[in-house]
Amino acid sequence: MLQFDRVVITKIVIINSMKKAMIFAAGIGSRLRPITDRMPKALVPVGGIPMLQRTLLRLNEAGFNDVTINIHHFGQQIIDFLQHNDNFGMNIHISDERDELLDTGGGILKARHFLDGDEPFLVHNVDILSDIDLKHVYDTHVQSGADATLLVSDRFTTRKLLFNKDMHLQGWLNHSTGEVKPEGFTVNTQQHRELAFEGIHVISPTLFKYMGGNTDWQGKFSIIPFYLSVCQQLHLQGYELKDITWFDIGKPETLQEANKYYESNK
Repeated sequence: MLQFDRVVITKIVIINSMKKAMIFAAGIGSRLRPITDRMPKALVPVGGIPMLQRTLLRLNEAGFNDVTINIHHFGQQIIDFLQHNDNFGMNIHISDERDELLDTGGGILKARHFLDGDEPFLVHNVDILSDIDLKHVYDTHVQSGADATLLVSDRFTTRKLLFNKDMHLQGWLNHSTGEVKPEGFTVNTQQHRELAFEGIHVISPTLFKYMGGNTDWQGKFSIIPFYLSVCQQLHLQGYELKDITWFDIGKPETLQEANKYYESNK
């Protein structure tokens, strides 16, 4: 069993401000093997602190104190880690996917009973570390009335989300294969901005009525294809990241970069 240093947490109860969030922590972390042959990716340390702990504390600082975490690979280690640290003073729910890993869309749908309600919730990949102002992202979403707000940036990738001048999601393009979504969508390089998704988004519960039931979006499915299937009828917007520190630590080289950054900025 893994051993953890205990973190002393002071629990602060904030009345009428229990903002909800979900952390994707169920991934197998195959790109980080052999580290993830003995622990879940979520507990891999970055600058000496498990990435799940870093994500939880960032969410708590931004006012998200009702958090759902999905688990699969070495899921009991995550449960033990949270219990050992008194859930870091937060209200934490476990969405158990140990029987079947449901991907991002299916994971959100399975956790619906924790996330549904009158207010939007923020979704955060556990292997994304940044200094983005999460409260501002959430407030921007609420003020816009959007059904979802996706954090995006102008970085290199062959697969790009396409937005119009008002930053409303219109489609998707794979530059390697020429594939376009949704089917029949026409890419206009003068009208569409090509941006990359960065693993953080805010979702309004209105989206749940388009999932499950008799639709194709049930069981195991990815959230991006789902977004692309409804983007022509709903308000899905982009929030562009600029001048921030951002790491996708799902692979060894970026984990090494993040370790160096956090060690030098303690």
